[in-house]
Amino acid sequence: MPTRFPTATRRALLLTPLLTLVFSAVTLPARAADLLDTVRTRGTLRIALEGTYPPFNFKDAKTGQLAGYDVDVAKLVCARLGVKPEFVTTEWAAILAGLGAGKYDVIVSQVGITPRRQQAFDFSRPYTYSAPQLIVRRNENTTYRSLADLKGRKVGVGQGSVFEQQVRAVPGIEVKSYPAAPENLQDLAFGRIDAALNDSLMVAYLLKNSQLPIRAGARVGDVERMGIAFRKGNPTFHAAVDKALDEVRVDGSLKQVSLKWFGVDATRAP
Repeated sequence: MPTRFPTATRRALLLTPLLTLVFSAVTLPARAADLLDTVRTRGTLRIALEGTYPPFNFKDAKTGQLAGYDVDVAKLVCARLGVKPEFVTTEWAAILAGLGAGKYDVIVSQVGITPRRQQAFDFSRPYTYSAPQLIVRRNENTTYRSLADLKGRKVGVGQGSVFEQQVRAVPGIEVKSYPAAPENLQDLAFGRIDAALNDSLMVAYLLKNSQLPIRAGARVGDVERMGIAFRKGNPTFHAAVDKALDEVRVDGSLKQVSLKWFGVDATRAP
């Protein structure tokens, strides 16, 4: 004979699964919106860059506006995404921490794609390929063919940059890090350091535009890949940015921006 429960008990038994579903819906966190939805709703993409790193990103002395290769690339991507760029300048040493804290949406500032950084952030397809290169004083008599040749010397690098990591990996070099490139190169010109290590594309630009008594040294490392960095967990945004970069590569506009600033196509692997 089947067990019969009082009416109140039967109601409680019937309600228990329903209440469990209700409370689960309340306590489960809502799925975070993908970054693409956020920026399209807002209408802008907040883009961090250093702002003191010519020819990649810097303030034009005549207009006071941000200019450079990274700025132009960011504008191309924003046009494809259907949003306006909103640039935020910050010191390089704090730029990745600011991205992690949500102060901006992306970084377009020659961020090298490294395994360590990929553990914390996602990256677009590379949009720049370049190699580390030494910069020395114009009247330097010693030839440095590798970083090992600089043991016992002082080398200037950007604070928190991949170049700093490369120099610190060589024992015997005294490393001096700088928040921005101009101070680094001025110290080199004044003899406070023996060499500087930076991007080969930047070196070519400096030789053309700087009045400092400096010249290009040897290339001393492998080709680096630079990409647009953003927080993890945004697969739709990731796909949209990669698609935008693919489109501007195919139509030639990405190459034209590179030729404008460097005189060479730095958007493809050598």
